Amino acid sequence: MRENAAVHPLSITLLSGDEAAQAVGALGALLRDAVEGGASVGFVVPLAEDVIAAYWAGIVAEVARGTRLLLVARQGAQIVGTAQLDLVQRPNSLHRAEVQRVLVLSRARRAGIARALMLAVEEAARARGRTLLVLDTQAGSAAEPLYRGLGYTEAGRIPDYAGAPDGSLIATVIFYKHI
Repeated sequence: MRENAAVHPLSITLLSGDEAAQAVGALGALLRDAVEGGASVGFVVPLAEDVIAAYWAGIVAEVARGTRLLLVARQGAQIVGTAQLDLVQRPNSLHRAEVQRVLVLSRARRAGIARALMLAVEEAARARGRTLLVLDTQAGSAAEPLYRGLGYTEAGRIPDYAGAPDGSLIATVIFYKHI
């Protein structure tokens, strides 16, 4: 995949609801790759196709309503990463958004894709008047130094917060950033 990057430069796209619906197959494969690779993103193995389909149907509906942004990273025509921004809708929270499910295909990692997605997420948030971003990630994951390097501040850690894909309980780290 990294050799392919020279042939196909990375592009980041914000998807519409219709575009998101068309990308569900590739997004499902990306989710499966992440979960089967150990990412704690709300799912456990084995990951059934109907669970993947129901998840992405819900995301597509939120994108169509305008309450969620869905960004994809592509090399050529292939989706190699994705990130979401949940635009909090409560009247006292319209200044913030939650970054969710920053995923990169396992064979495309360590090439700056997650960083590029995060920078695009921040730009999209700013464009919508969001000035505070929050996110959480598995303690000890490769994402932790990424978020620190992008200027996110650790707000705290919660032990046994979520189940890993294998069902074991893991700690999470909560981060925030004013943009």
